[in-house]
Amino acid sequence: MFNKKIIIILISVLLYQSPLLSKSTSFDEFSSRNLSKYFSGIVALENKNNSEALDFFNSSKILINQHEPYLERLVTTLVLEDKVPQAINFIRINSEKSNSQFFEAYILLALDNLKKNKINKAIEVLSKIPEDFKRDRFNFIITNSLIQYANVIRDKEIKVEKTNFGNLSLISETFQRCYLDDKSTDTFFSKLINNVQADYSRYIFFYLTHLIEKNRIKDAKEITQGLDYVNTTLLLSQGKSWVERDQIKEFSKVFSCTNHNDIIGEFLFLISNLFSSQNEFEKSNFYLSLSTYLNPKFVFNLSLVAENLYLNQDYEKSKNILKNFNKNQDFYYWYRSKKEAQIITKTRDKDEALNYIKSKFDKIENPNDKFIFDIANFYKNSKKYETAIEYYSLIINKLDDDSEVKADLLYRRGGSYERLKDYESADKDLLASLKIKPNDAYVLNYLAYSWLERDFQINEAIEMLEKAYEKENNDPYIIDSIGWAYYLVDDFIKAEQFLKRAVQLMPDDPIVNDHYGDILWKLDRKIQARYFWSMVLEMKDAEEDLLDQIKDKLITGPKNS
Repeated sequence: MFNKKIIIILISVLLYQSPLLSKSTSFDEFSSRNLSKYFSGIVALENKNNSEALDFFNSSKILINQHEPYLERLVTTLVLEDKVPQAINFIRINSEKSNSQFFEAYILLALDNLKKNKINKAIEVLSKIPEDFKRDRFNFIITNSLIQYANVIRDKEIKVEKTNFGNLSLISETFQRCYLDDKSTDTFFSKLINNVQADYSRYIFFYLTHLIEKNRIKDAKEITQGLDYVNTTLLLSQGKSWVERDQIKEFSKVFSCTNHNDIIGEFLFLISNLFSSQNEFEKSNFYLSLSTYLNPKFVFNLSLVAENLYLNQDYEKSKNILKNFNKNQDFYYWYRSKKEAQIITKTRDKDEALNYIKSKFDKIENPNDKFIFDIANFYKNSKKYETAIEYYSLIINKLDDDSEVKADLLYRRGGSYERLKDYESADKDLLASLKIKPNDAYVLNYLAYSWLERDFQINEAIEMLEKAYEKENNDPYIIDSIGWAYYLVDDFIKAEQFLKRAVQLMPDDPIVNDHYGDILWKLDRKIQARYFWSMVLEMKDAEEDLLDQIKDKLITGPKNS
């Protein structure tokens, strides 16, 4: 009975597909068993379970010649599982059939030829991509950019292009000039790195690679001396660490401008990020896998894969990806240790996670400021505030008084003092942070809310919160704070407007729901107030003190009512 239902569902789906995708042969050839597995594969793919999807697709391969979308789904799944050569092989086998006519099939064949240094063949494949496919903006950009890369590789020169894709074109031309060892390579990297429209600090790493490749070690060291570990990206911190430890040979082990597969691999990584920014995560992972296929040496991009798996709660796969980072890659090995500790927090126990990361930290000789900063954050998140303060202080005492990094560290240390109820030290740190960055919305919010909780300088606190709200009017924590401030000065109508929005933005936050309940009570909406308080009792993150207060409120209302 179940299999018959699947056949009916699939026939309906297949019959209503567009003519482009549904030139299947007779459905008489479809067995219920194969349809069931195929359907299960589609469901698994939709649910982001690529391994399971691949198993189902592999067990229903008979459909490859009977239903055109089958090959596209199989190829997509193989790429997502980092089985790119197998995906290419399936496309080659079916290249004369209409079921291989989809955009990604052309891209895979072109990349395979580029990887094998068959540049003319790659250009030929890319030039055959139908115009219909290129109506999609991203497809158009990918096609034209790859053709441009291929022409530069073949002709050893850069031609003026009619189409310009803004900063994407600037990035591509920078790498192409680096590939050709063009005399203007430095100028292009400088223009890219100092671009005010976006943060392109990632490309400093590749510039360092170029400088070291040209034996310009002194220039590389001058650049890294100006970088601060605490607020520098993971990739760039790794480059800075290699330069400082004279491990300059490590750069060529992962990337070279003179290798066309490496520079195209970086282009595909950029495309992956573009798709990710549009929340098209499957396509993002697809192009990330292609980037790895072209340059498997550049394992650092796998940190994104590990992060995505962690966010999807696929902890075992995340741990397997993390094993790609070794001790020679000290920053990525430390990243691995941190992520493993976070997985322990999610799957076992916070104290065990803290002990794990502490054991890793204790093995590091002369830990740099970034590692100290991270361990301080671990202690703070574990509510071990005294130890967190000790580590934050190690860095703060070395920094200049006007350093923006110092402002952030003072904010974090001040928050730790506040949790210990050492309000004098907390206020001192938070005010010092604001002296460096007067308009930091989050420091303003934290200090003002702390004052509200202590019934201290309420009017000044409201002024700070209004300033914070002006800077970040969509932040739910700031909205909650300003709503609570109006509650404390008995402006319940205004307070309700803010807290209602905060609850909509953070429906599962116990403090926000508690605050909203208090305001509803003041507005004589007592049934609704009890509803929101009751919700807090069901929330896992609610602290015991708050739960005790809620139980009293359900009977008598707020103490100041």
